[in-house]
Formats: sequence, C-alpha cells, structure tokens
Amino acid sequence: MTSTEPQLPPAAFDTHAHVFTRGLLLAHERRYTPDYDAAVDAYLSLLDAHGLAAGVLVQPSFLGTDNSYLLNALAKAPERLRGVAVIDSQTPGEELDRLAEAGVCGIRLNLISRPVPPLGERPWQRLAHELATHGFHLEVQAQQRQWEELEPWLLRWPGAVVIDHLGLPAASSLSYPGSAALCRLLAAQHVWVKASAPYRSAPEAATAMLRSLLCAGGGERMLWGSDWPWTRHEDGRVYGTTLSWLTAELSVTEAQRILCANPARLFAWTPCIAGVDR
Repeated sequence: MTSTEPQLPPAAFDTHAHVFTRGLLLAHERRYTPDYDAAVDAYLSLLDAHGLAAGVLVQPSFLGTDNSYLLNALAKAPERLRGVAVIDSQTPGEELDRLAEAGVCGIRLNLISRPVPPLGERPWQRLAHELATHGFHLEVQAQQRQWEELEPWLLRWPGAVVIDHLGLPAASSLSYPGSAALCRLLAAQHVWVKASAPYRSAPEAATAMLRSLLCAGGGERMLWGSDWPWTRHEDGRVYGTTLSWLTAELSVTEAQRILCANPARLFAWTPCIAGVDR
C-alpha cells in the first residue's frame, strides 16, 4: 500500500471482483470477450498488498451459467473468498446446495442489454424462496427504466437484494427515468448496495449517488467492491484508486461500517486470516 492510499480498518472486505483466464468456454450471448487473464492468485496478491482481509468473486457475465472456474477459484482460498454465481430460473435446490458448500453466498442477475425476466412467474418465485432458504442474496445489475420493472418484485423479494454499482445512475442530478424506483428500492430494509465502479455510471453520477445515500443514512446497508479487473474499463485503472474514491467520502466510523461490519453481517462471515486478522 502506498502512502497516498487510505489506511483501512481491520478485516476490510472487497465484495466485488472477477476472475477468469483466456481459453474458458464463453457464453454464446455476451457483450465482451477478454484478451487477458485475471487469475485468482493475482487477486489474492492484490488483497495482500492493500491490507484487505477477504474478497467476493462475482461470476462474469461472459462465462454465463458455467460456474466451474469460479468454484475452482474459491477452493484455492476458502478462508478468504466467497462467491456470487450465475444460474437460471430452473436451477434445482440440489445445485444450490453444491454452490453453498463451495462458498457461494449469492446469485447474480445482470440485466445490461437484456430484458428484465418475469420475476413474478412461478419458476422465479420458486427460485426466490430457494435462494432465501439457502441464505443467498440476489445481486442485480440494471439501469434506468429497468428499475421500474424490477421494483415491485424486488420490494417483496423474500431474501436480501444487493444492487450493483450504486444502480448505475444515469445523471449527476440523480433525476432520470427509473431514478425514483431505484431510490425507493435503496430505502428498503432488505436491499443493500455496492459502492463501486463509478466509471460505469454517467460522469460524477456515482459520486453524487454515494453522497446522497450517505446523507440519507444509506451507509447502513452499503458495501464496497473494487470491480477488479474493471472489464471494458481497464485502461489506466489502479486498484488503490477504487478504494480512495470511496474513503474520501467517509468518516472513520462509516469506513468501518461499509468496509468491515456490513459485509460481515450480510455474508454472516468473519474471516480470521493469519497476518491479516489485526
């Protein structure tokens, strides 16, 4: 950690990163094909270098529902890593059992350039209750008017919901189609939000949303994620700046809550790591 980077509280979590290598079987429908490796060993080295205790690996959308590489990565450091997998609505409870045993704690729904699925229909409602039974959260990446479609179902979702990247706000004014639905979701007591990837939102919009949530007490259910290795936004990106963007807006108490207490509470997970458990 360099002298310009923030001093982190003990047992800080990075709750959003991706791992993959070239040559993996890719999803037929994808928006992006990486031409480099982002291996789990490289990620663990970054956690060490920046004084972070643990990380959450999120299945990248270009790998679809084949979670095998994710599960292999989790097995390399089960005391430090948890996972968020991608499945379909027909996934049986037995498969969720297997994922849970491997360290998966949530399921991701990435809706960028995709239609909102029929969450009110029987297969999704069955899955919603299966996820809640397993203690899995539903992680959602969506934007703008998609939040209007999602709102009625996510508000009554039986388990925790995590909104990726501050909901991808589309304007620094925080007034745009879908913004009201997003704000209502963010106020719900079972809905969490990841303060991450400001470069994926409109200029200055993520910072405006972060400040708005902090002022409204939204830090109580806020998490932080590096979004490493910043797929489609890699150029010039440095891991430390993803932290300093957040911590520049936080008090010491808020940093402790968002980086440590909140993820430990959501994941029911307090890692004890030699050399990091300070």
